[in-house]
Amino acid sequence: MTDTPPAAPPRGNEEHRFPCDQCGADYRFDPERMMLICDFCGSTRDVVEQTGPWEGGIKELDFDAAIRNLLPLQEMEETRVTTCPNCAAQIELAADVHATECPFCATPVVTDTGIHRHIKPRGLLPFSLDEEAARNAMTKWLGRLWFAPNGLQDYARKGRRMQGIYVPYWTYDARTASRYSGARGTVYYETRTVMRDGKRTQVQVQKVRWTPASGRVSRFFDDVLVLASKSLPKRFTDALEPWDLTAMEPYRPEFLAGFRAEGYQVDLDEGFAEAREKIDRQIERDVKFDIGGDRQRIHRIDTDVSDVTFKHVLLPVWLAAYKYQGKTFRFVVNGRTGRVQGERPWSAWKIAAAVILGLIVAAGVGYLLAQNGQAS
Repeated sequence: MTDTPPAAPPRGNEEHRFPCDQCGADYRFDPERMMLICDFCGSTRDVVEQTGPWEGGIKELDFDAAIRNLLPLQEMEETRVTTCPNCAAQIELAADVHATECPFCATPVVTDTGIHRHIKPRGLLPFSLDEEAARNAMTKWLGRLWFAPNGLQDYARKGRRMQGIYVPYWTYDARTASRYSGARGTVYYETRTVMRDGKRTQVQVQKVRWTPASGRVSRFFDDVLVLASKSLPKRFTDALEPWDLTAMEPYRPEFLAGFRAEGYQVDLDEGFAEAREKIDRQIERDVKFDIGGDRQRIHRIDTDVSDVTFKHVLLPVWLAAYKYQGKTFRFVVNGRTGRVQGERPWSAWKIAAAVILGLIVAAGVGYLLAQNGQAS
């Protein structure tokens, strides 16, 4: 009888700390230099290359096995997290931290003792922009919002540090084979005689001739990306795409040194339901292309999905959550490209000033037109 492998140890932010070889202070991952750096003494260290399960690239996991809870124990882990009472974000905190502020909505939170067992990350995209670059991108974005309150712009520019967060995602691979039936439309024109201004005129009238169509299409889907977090509005994170997933690194905790990581809130099967919607939309486009002609009608598509695999991955986001005049404004920056999205703030006095200015200009134009009319 073989011994059962022990469960994976808890992983919190305490595992994302790496003592400096020179002074013992904590290293942090520096996105610009792509290495660990000690802010206390300046010592640096390369990110350690892992071997073993990472050899040969980032391993995909079997979807059906995961749904049946048959994944090997080494693919699972337990983490100690706290749940934000406002936005329900799952935040990993260090063992010595008992109270903090939610990076997603700026709500004060107190650590709880919740233990979450979940699937380990398999890969991540390391940050390539540091905080200064992310803040500059956010400030430029705010500067283009003319109706944003000046106070918020100043507060964001001079406010607290931004948070570097690794946000959880699922990626899915699948093979699909689809059978379809529909119709192909061919556009043609008929000449008709109509009365126009009391005269007979010939016009071309567009018609469509429909013929039955059926066939098969197949496709391999690679890395269909689905957000596994509910802490941020999906419209924000969707707008941060595209992500350069070809640059994905095998998961190594060194990349998380100095950053936070959010636990996933969207379960694997729930994520696949969203991935299937994306897959079905692409299959529909494939079917229309296969039908050809000038117009297409789809009556039915039957799709067989096989060889479904997945990965749990982490993507880098710089996050700022500011409370201004009793409201929380959140801004997110793609930690690779610097693309910015956020909640658009509005300044009532700027809008009022613009309306008043518009009325003054309209009145001035009207007065000039009236004066020109009297002169003529």
